[in-house]
Amino acid sequence: MTDDGRQTDRGLERAILELLEQRGPDATICPSDAARAVYEGDGDGWRALMEPVRRAAGRLVEAGEVEITQGGRPVEPAKARGPVRIRRVRRARGR
Repeated sequence: MTDDGRQTDRGLERAILELLEQRGPDATICPSDAARAVYEGDGDGWRALMEPVRRAAGRLVEAGEVEITQGGRPVEPAKARGPVRIRRVRRARGR
């Protein structure tokens, strides 16, 4: 992977976490929110970042930072097909 690729990957991970931080504790984001936040051009070039965003979210799942959901339920990143949402990991209350 190139330095630019690694920089984009880290930028996408940061964008996901920052977007979630700006929202309520139970809020979710669409992967397109992160793609749009990182894309620096005009038009719909952000669409090319959709798969990299999903991979970035997958790395954050592995790190225990976020969950990828479909229909409000967590799914394994590799098994997710179609639209997904990203949310913070839900921790057990009272611990």
